[in-house]
Amino acid sequence: MGLWNLFVVALMPVLNVLLITAVGVFLAIQRVDVLGADARQHLNNLVFFVLSPALIGSNLAKYITLGSLLKLWFMPLNVLFTFVIGSVLGWILVTITKAPKDLRGVILGCCAAGNLGNMLLIIVLAVCNEKGGPFGVPDVCTGNGMAYVSLSMAIGSLYIWSYVYNIVRIYSSKDSDEAKPDGLPETAESATERNESSEDPSLGESHMQHLELNFSGSVEKAKVPFPENIKRSFLKFIKKPSLRRLFAPSIIGAIVGLMIGIVPPFRKVLIGDSAPLHAIEDSADMVGKAAIPIMTLIVGANLLRGLKGSRVPLSVIIGIVAIRYIILPILGVVIIKYAIHFGLVHSDPLYQYVLLLQFALPPAISDESAPNMLFSATDRAACNEPVVWSWPNRMLCDHAMDQCLGHSLDDRLVNILHLNNDG
Repeated sequence: MGLWNLFVVALMPVLNVLLITAVGVFLAIQRVDVLGADARQHLNNLVFFVLSPALIGSNLAKYITLGSLLKLWFMPLNVLFTFVIGSVLGWILVTITKAPKDLRGVILGCCAAGNLGNMLLIIVLAVCNEKGGPFGVPDVCTGNGMAYVSLSMAIGSLYIWSYVYNIVRIYSSKDSDEAKPDGLPETAESATERNESSEDPSLGESHMQHLELNFSGSVEKAKVPFPENIKRSFLKFIKKPSLRRLFAPSIIGAIVGLMIGIVPPFRKVLIGDSAPLHAIEDSADMVGKAAIPIMTLIVGANLLRGLKGSRVPLSVIIGIVAIRYIILPILGVVIIKYAIHFGLVHSDPLYQYVLLLQFALPPAISDESAPNMLFSATDRAACNEPVVWSWPNRMLCDHAMDQCLGHSLDDRLVNILHLNNDG
């Protein structure tokens, strides 16, 4: 393949992304206002709860089998390398630039998490479908590429909500603790409440009644039968905030897709034109394909806010760009080269290309849906500050509003189990 043809093949995916992004910017300008703040909020909710899980689940079910999953064992390790190395480089960047404390977790998130979702999907599909592509027959390339990308998306979702989210949460907790003064003066309301509680004997009686109820409740808990204890322990376990993030809709979609793909009876029933229930998978696939252009349009709409200015220091932005587009790709080449040398990666050039791409992707696309569903208008405005225009600042705000997450899917599961228990 000549140099010019190789340049054209490499240019097409980037051109596709830029064109769709430009449309998103145009639709978000005030004169057009098709993708205004409210529209983006509703689209983000749709992507978060419906389109992204359908995309990940349908692709995993269709393209991943038990054999291919075992064959691609190095990919989870490779994605973990990108996250760990990126977060270490992000910590060095924060130390050197002395970034604002409220942005440090966001900067680490931008450096750690690459866009393993729609960006990787667009690039691989464009390269496979381009005439004269370097990876052989378009149909075979597309099938193998979708398997690689689907697994990459699922792994990326898991690491984002387990590893990166906790980094952002820890840094935001440190910042909030440092911001608290050592001693707060007693307000008039608190003093009045304290005096009332000391003067009113009924409050003391109610407090004693509350202690008696707690004691009686603990006695009853000791007499709870074994199955009931298991149910209560499970409810307490899934209520933990850190675990709630692991039950994000995209991860649930990935789990369902993997179960369908690797379990032969499920696969025979749902996957393939001859499967009796193939309409379910076809419908999920049709819904999931809408996620790619919609997410890219949202990126363009969010860029409009960033083009008007950001409070992020220029040195921080330059550092993030250098980490994601220069340092990480160079380290990725070294890691993949040694992995191939020691036989850890099989010889498929497309698979090696995807592994290399995982080190060279931009920061993960913003996902405003979780905080936007729960925040007030003022909180949403604070959370939409563009930080290299990516999602980690939404995570930061999501942690700050952690008590509002009673509307999440796992809490609904808790409510259902409680209703069953009462019945």
